[in-house]
Amino acid sequence: MRELIVFLISNYSLTFLVLGFVAAGVAITRHAKPISPTFVAERLLRWHVWVAIGLDNLYNFVMHSAFGELSARFIGWANSPFQLEVAFASLGFALVAIFAGNRSWDARAAAIVGPGIFTLGAAGGHIYQMIHAENFSPGNAGVIFYMDIIVPITGALLLWFQRREQAVNTISPDVGRV
Repeated sequence: MRELIVFLISNYSLTFLVLGFVAAGVAITRHAKPISPTFVAERLLRWHVWVAIGLDNLYNFVMHSAFGELSARFIGWANSPFQLEVAFASLGFALVAIFAGNRSWDARAAAIVGPGIFTLGAAGGHIYQMIHAENFSPGNAGVIFYMDIIVPITGALLLWFQRREQAVNTISPDVGRV
């Protein structure tokens, strides 16, 4: 059990991605039947923004601000003032996502694009570190590396799915409710 908890905490981006899908699944199954593809697209995107982007970045803020030395060691870096810069960037991303989760497609797109560019850039940095510094620490070359790519791609796919469904159907009035 300890190993599972350590895995979930250490690989929080994966944890929050899965939790976002679980929360969306619960919201979808609790909705009155029949369930439209438009409703499914909306709920998947909403919960992705709130959990996989918002809560993930809030957690990242806490880790890089309150536990900067631990975070740096996990990544394979020396601690530096950069930890606090990453923390506050993460806090900004988290707040935008939390506010955008129940808003328009455009707001949700903004909540996905900013951190998506950041994490794709981080993935590039991880590759550079693997090649030039032979840094294969779990926080550099482990699950976090893959999630830095998977989460923004997932967000882009969910944005596309909701936009496609909006174009095909009109959104029902109950879309704004959790």
